[in-house]
Amino acid sequence: MFTHFRKLDWPLIIIALLLSGVGLLTIYGIGPPESSIFFPKQAVFIGIGFLIMIALSFFDYRIFKNHSSILIILYLLSLASLFLVLSSKEIRGASSWFHIGSFRFEPIEFIKIVVILFLAKYFSFRHIEMYRVRHLIISGFYIGLFVIAVILQPDFGSALILVGIWLGLIIVAGIKTRHLIALSLILILLFIGSWFGVLKDNQKQRILTFLNPQEDPYGSGYHISQSLIAIGSGGLFGQGLGLNSQAGLKFLPEQHTDFIFAALSEQRGLMGVSFLLILYALLFWRIIKIALASSNNFSRLFAVGLVIIIFIQVIVNIGMNMAILPITGLTLPLVSYGGSSLISIFIGLGILQSIKVRI
Repeated sequence: MFTHFRKLDWPLIIIALLLSGVGLLTIYGIGPPESSIFFPKQAVFIGIGFLIMIALSFFDYRIFKNHSSILIILYLLSLASLFLVLSSKEIRGASSWFHIGSFRFEPIEFIKIVVILFLAKYFSFRHIEMYRVRHLIISGFYIGLFVIAVILQPDFGSALILVGIWLGLIIVAGIKTRHLIALSLILILLFIGSWFGVLKDNQKQRILTFLNPQEDPYGSGYHISQSLIAIGSGGLFGQGLGLNSQAGLKFLPEQHTDFIFAALSEQRGLMGVSFLLILYALLFWRIIKIALASSNNFSRLFAVGLVIIIFIQVIVNIGMNMAILPITGLTLPLVSYGGSSLISIFIGLGILQSIKVRI
């Protein structure tokens, strides 16, 4: 037991807990009702996530590597859950959550980890043959089914994550340059087709608002305008906990989830944001370090996939808070309020700890 705990990557654990603590402190600083309702819930989610991470470190990740049947079952269950959730109650215009009494969870957050495991398994045994187009087509088909189900919810932010995982892993696995260029052109054409045939008017408006947020500052551009005001008002050291006018007075929408970065910027200023970004950089460094030390392709690809998930969500969330990217609804990993997102990241870190222990 002592030997096991000694082999854990404790710097990675501390960094993850610090990021979660930053989010928890930010939620508390927003004031009621967030401080009285969401703060204790988030504290419980962090505790559960930590325990799951430690428990998974005892689990031998090589079960996924050596037994395809387990991953096939997880794949089919995940796909079924994405189509079943389409019949659930809509929240903010999307059918993305299962409801069990007062409890609800978002299956796509956990499915992201399943996708990494599935693709890591597929590519780890075929990396020598990645020059073959059929592997791109087959793996793309597997992920395409997930993407279609997620778009039907609709949840384009999560669809972006799934495509990003697939693209990132095929690049790491060794795709040919000409195949990558052709694939990029196909994705561009698919986006153009989605714009005219799939995207709803409100989703198009989000993108148009991103291009010109001041066109309708009290309507479709309200979220971005208030976020920019909150970020700008933070200055160097911030306004302090409970003193933030935009988040505290509720001018800033979704201040504990989608726009928690703006709330943090207002509370802690540039110094707080810099601390947050340093923590993320250290998190990526520790994960990549485990990837480089891993003894097999499966574990390396899993670690890279986890970095891709966290990195894309960080970039997109901060980008939409700063009006650099369109609003997608993606949360800030380990920081934003929400049990599904938080616990899923801890699950990924738990599997990573299992890899670290067995290097």
